Amino acid sequence: MEKLVIATRKSKLAIWQSEYVKQELQKHYPSLEIELQEFSTKGDKILDVPLAKIGGKGLFTKELEVAMLEGNAHLAVHSLKDVPTQFEPGLQLAAVTKRFDPRDAFLSEKYTSLEELPNGAVVGTTSLRRRMELKLLRPDITLKDLRGNINTRIAKLKAGEYDAIILAATGVQKLQIEDEVKYFLPLSTDKMIPSMGQATLGIETTDNKEIVELVSVLNDENAHIESTIERSFVDTLQGGCQVPIGVKATIMDENSVRVQAVVGMPDGSEYIEEDITADIEEYKILGQNLAQTFIDQGAKELLEKAEKVAFK
Repeated sequence: MEKLVIATRKSKLAIWQSEYVKQELQKHYPSLEIELQEFSTKGDKILDVPLAKIGGKGLFTKELEVAMLEGNAHLAVHSLKDVPTQFEPGLQLAAVTKRFDPRDAFLSEKYTSLEELPNGAVVGTTSLRRRMELKLLRPDITLKDLRGNINTRIAKLKAGEYDAIILAATGVQKLQIEDEVKYFLPLSTDKMIPSMGQATLGIETTDNKEIVELVSVLNDENAHIESTIERSFVDTLQGGCQVPIGVKATIMDENSVRVQAVVGMPDGSEYIEEDITADIEEYKILGQNLAQTFIDQGAKELLEKAEKVAFK
């Protein structure tokens, strides 16, 4: 192969991620020409409606997948948290990169932490998972929808539309814009459990064996183990981004892995939470088994209720 085309969204973060993968690939294949081809996705264009009401996070991947299936691109780089657990025929998750900072982050111009926020403070997020976890931590705060790219969201915070906002720490860190906000505080996973795959890049390709083998050099074993557990958990629960699910697998040592998980209602009124440590050799079935524990406690019924609320 002489030239490789990467399909990417046009946002600054998406470009950063695609450039990162390009640079990593060129370390292994210095003579290979690699080109980025930019696309606007439906999720980028519709900014006034919560994702849950317009189809979920697959809205950020569809146009890129079409480009690959039509032969206009060879691979696409996604934030793994945006990648559905099931793929269109002819497509697959070929590699996951080394994980960056998986935590959510608190950003504010006025307050140093969630704990310092006054009663009724306005916090920006559209994520149903973050809404649920924020309400569990601070039931008194007021939640307000927040869409747009990272720079747009921060601009809204600085304009005084919110007392604080919650973003993925990794996005702010990659763009090196932590200093644009007075207070930037990553939150421990003991406080807020992230989305499946958060801070990992997923490389999606067609079933072309040459392309799959080419990108396999970027697959990180630890990220693969953690994301396999997380994605299996969500897949078994049959939960998309339109329902509140947090799950984070963390390799503790060569023998064990910790899995934190939570599902519930967007307002935090009902939830199920588990925190387990298991044998790392069981990682292929661990997510499914943990999900079954949740199902036995009524998780599917709870998520059905949450989904109805999300689509109101």
